[in-house]
Amino acid sequence: MTTTRHFDVSDSAIEAAARLMRNGEVVAFPTETVYGLGADASSPAGIERIYEAKGRPRHNPLIIHVSDVEMARRMAHFNPEAELAAASFWPGPLTLLLPKREDAGLATAVTAGMKNVAIRFPSSSVAQRLIRAVGFPVAAPSANRSGKVTSTRFVEVVRQLDGRISGIVEEDICDHGLESTILSLVGSPIILRHGSVPREALEALLGPIDEDTGPQKVSAPGQLKSHYAPEAAVQMNVDRPAANMVWVGFGPECEGCQLTLSSSGDLQEAARNLYTAMSEADALAGASDVIAFAPVPLIGLGRAINDRLRRAAAPRCA
Repeated sequence: MTTTRHFDVSDSAIEAAARLMRNGEVVAFPTETVYGLGADASSPAGIERIYEAKGRPRHNPLIIHVSDVEMARRMAHFNPEAELAAASFWPGPLTLLLPKREDAGLATAVTAGMKNVAIRFPSSSVAQRLIRAVGFPVAAPSANRSGKVTSTRFVEVVRQLDGRISGIVEEDICDHGLESTILSLVGSPIILRHGSVPREALEALLGPIDEDTGPQKVSAPGQLKSHYAPEAAVQMNVDRPAANMVWVGFGPECEGCQLTLSSSGDLQEAARNLYTAMSEADALAGASDVIAFAPVPLIGLGRAINDRLRRAAAPRCA
């Protein structure tokens, strides 16, 4: 069992966390989307420890996080659409899948041996400071056990990963509450994962964008059919819950719900509360109970919310 150090966000603590990562260790840290589980993206040992700590399948690639656009350009080939998307949405919750440069210096396991790399420039000042202190892009999936509920709070990271990783940076600043949107710009634009940047915002910039409908081979994070799942079973689009259901409402019409994503029907608030509500509902659920979510509209951030609920409700591997 690993001794997990807890770090504040002082300069000395950030440097200490970065030193661990430079030495091939794994540290969880907050971003504006969710908590990330980070390692130096050039370190084969660090990347292997990410997969081990999460129990993540080795064929599922990782997102690398950069501290500025120039660092991203050293990792991947940017076409005009990528430059436009970066100028419009970075720093922020958009990940771009781009052709990897041969001289990028990334550990092979970061991209699961594939020729493309997923890159994000986070807006979180804590994340940016940590990446600068490491001095190289940081590979970071969400900080949770593979397939389980994503962590957006320090206490949730501790519950899932304490004793499995070397450090956790403590600051609850995950304002978006949902993972980044993943946009492939290898060829025609395709949304590989819905997230905190809605499809409508991307199409306003780039024109019509296709949506990935289920790849035969995983090409980016967040594409596994069963994902983001609590211990209890999940059911979507429930208007009238049964007696064995912990009901999570949305909007003003859900009288009697135990929890709510947003009582006013605000999709941004619902996205921010999704994983916390899922964890809290799981704590309330008995052994035979079901977590039931009220319908959420399939517009804007509702697409990403429904995507996460659909994967949480999917059949799970034994």
